[in-house]
Amino acid sequence: MDHAAFQAAGLYDPQAPHATERLQLLEWLASEGVTIEQMTAALREGVLVGLAGDLALRPLPHRTLAELAARVDLPVEQVRELSIAAGLLPGSPGQAAFTDADGEALRAFVGGAALFGADPVKRFARTVGSALAQIADAGVALYLSTAEGPLLASQASELMLAQENLRAIRSLDGVQLALQALLRAHIAIAIRRQRLARRQQSVDTLHLNVGFIDLVGFTTLSQRMTSAELAVVIDRFEESAHDIVTARDGRLVKLIGDEVMFVSVNARAACDTALALLERFVGDPNVAPRGALAYGPLLFRGGDYYGPIVNLASRLADLAVTHEILVTPEVAAQVADPAFRFEPAGKRMLKGLDAPTTVLTVGRA
Repeated sequence: MDHAAFQAAGLYDPQAPHATERLQLLEWLASEGVTIEQMTAALREGVLVGLAGDLALRPLPHRTLAELAARVDLPVEQVRELSIAAGLLPGSPGQAAFTDADGEALRAFVGGAALFGADPVKRFARTVGSALAQIADAGVALYLSTAEGPLLASQASELMLAQENLRAIRSLDGVQLALQALLRAHIAIAIRRQRLARRQQSVDTLHLNVGFIDLVGFTTLSQRMTSAELAVVIDRFEESAHDIVTARDGRLVKLIGDEVMFVSVNARAACDTALALLERFVGDPNVAPRGALAYGPLLFRGGDYYGPIVNLASRLADLAVTHEILVTPEVAAQVADPAFRFEPAGKRMLKGLDAPTTVLTVGRA
């Protein structure tokens, strides 16, 4: 493509500031197979720099909901329900919102529905969609903070930004391979945990130790810190929680801002996990953790845990003081290890319970 074609399409003005840089970007895009029409549309939307990466990431949607349903030979409403469950917007009637690959993904969920039932598979699709959305957000945040951010700070050219964006998108092939292997490994771990925690014939109730660790004074801390400073604190807390829980054969169930929830089959490991998190931040003026542990039957649904024992642990964590771990007698009774010390902490009245709850503290002996 020559300069005149770019100029005629309104993509290039030789008299504009940074005209040379814009021309370099356009010529590079053309060398990557991008058309004038695609460039023009991207310029209107303000995404010209990211265009090559966008095209490499995913084909442009070209099928409406009805067209996709016809292609996979499924009722329109079923495709709509599955797409929403998986986190894909179905678009308005007549709007091209899907690719053929989307249809194959949805067809796989339909195959699962034939084995396990439509409603359970929709719940599973929601879990998958939610988890993938979080992975996607984390990937974008990683790129912005480590690649695009420094380039913008150094006043890099549009071409450099576009090339870095495309390089990051192409690296996703390696991520996909890693996810396949990691998924199988995590399913094996989940099966082992489920087998150890099941009692009798229940398929949706597991007997586990559940813990909550949160940060005292986080709201005040967030008001006096800049966003960058707060991000450092949150990252340190979340990274420490993930590594400590995983290293002790637990599962980090969720990160809720200034709080983490984890489960463990082994009560000793759960106590060690909670105490290790406190110890990680001893002397840190910005991070003051506290928490609680409880043991009992948990309802296991969609990769999360529910029930009175979860509520009990959460409410006990709210009553703990800084650098204290409260535990229920059921947790303490499982730990036959002189390395841990349990001391009575009285009885506490908790919301939703008629009788006071006996609690103990746990520490290193």
